[in-house]
Amino acid sequence: MIVTRLADLEGTDRDVRSETWRSRRFVLASEGVGFSFHETVMYAGTETEMWYANHVEAVYCVGGTGELENRETGEVHEISDGTMYLLDGNEKHTMRPTTDLRLICTFNPPVTGREVHDADGVYPLVVEEEAAV
Repeated sequence: MIVTRLADLEGTDRDVRSETWRSRRFVLASEGVGFSFHETVMYAGTETEMWYANHVEAVYCVGGTGELENRETGEVHEISDGTMYLLDGNEKHTMRPTTDLRLICTFNPPVTGREVHDADGVYPLVVEEEAAV
């Protein structure tokens, strides 16, 4: 059993920041459970283009407001507390928070924590090395 508090992640390598968001990673690929689990805050007034070509992501908003655009269809969705979206088709998307957005995110396959968005907003598929037996 693993028990982790948000404060436990503060300032560690699981506390990842960019200009437009901050992500604290509770569960990563190294835990070996088949998914990763994060709390991400996207900053008000920013815009982030993403495309998880190698991952499926489920996102649940627990605070704030913003706008999610599916860049493939042009559809725009309002995001607020109690809204979930699933990127089950590897959609290219843009998030535009109007207030800080607090999001709970799950990735499959799990991220390792070493991924960095490339120029297209893609996380590369990084896998954990198998532990020697």
